[in-house]
Amino acid sequence: MFNTREKKERALGTKLFLKGTRCSSPKCATVRRPTRPGLHGKKMRRAPSEYGQQLQEKQKIQFSYGLREGQLQRIFKEAVKSPGVTGDTVLGLLERRLDNVVFRLGFAPSRSVARQLVGHGHLMINGRKLTTPSYRVRVKDKISIRPQSKEHPQFRELAESMESHDAPVWLTMDGEKKEGIVVSLPQDFDNQFDINRVVDYYSK
Repeated sequence: MFNTREKKERALGTKLFLKGTRCSSPKCATVRRPTRPGLHGKKMRRAPSEYGQQLQEKQKIQFSYGLREGQLQRIFKEAVKSPGVTGDTVLGLLERRLDNVVFRLGFAPSRSVARQLVGHGHLMINGRKLTTPSYRVRVKDKISIRPQSKEHPQFRELAESMESHDAPVWLTMDGEKKEGIVVSLPQDFDNQFDINRVVDYYSK
């Protein structure tokens, strides 16, 4: 069976960490098979046009955060109407998604696993179970594991993994209590994406 997530990384020629810790190991698809997927993947390709570069950057963000095209479009439309720099606003809105916050806190090894955990009702926001991965967290929100889910295989060794995990500065994590708090709006964004190219893509 083809692994579509790894094929996406190979097609874009960059690690997107779609499979968590596997992407940091020799088993990573971009390490084992650095060529593009397909019969002609090993052939030299022309440098992409300006539009092609914008499309690739858009796909990097889309695949990394696990969004459908319509979802990403709506976020950009909202960002354009908001004050401030559009690119930073987009990244801020993406980072505030609950599935991303669960991933950033170290509850899950990837955003796709985090999305599944949220969807199955294993996480709580301020003491309430929430099953909407796209929920947008706010400052002072507390993210915790539902008591009935603490023996879930994903959480059994969480306290140990928390010791080596570095959460972003806008989040705090209590490994013993297995809960995190949003202390500020997202900042120090990941430089993995050229967000300006994506802004230009949707401006056309």
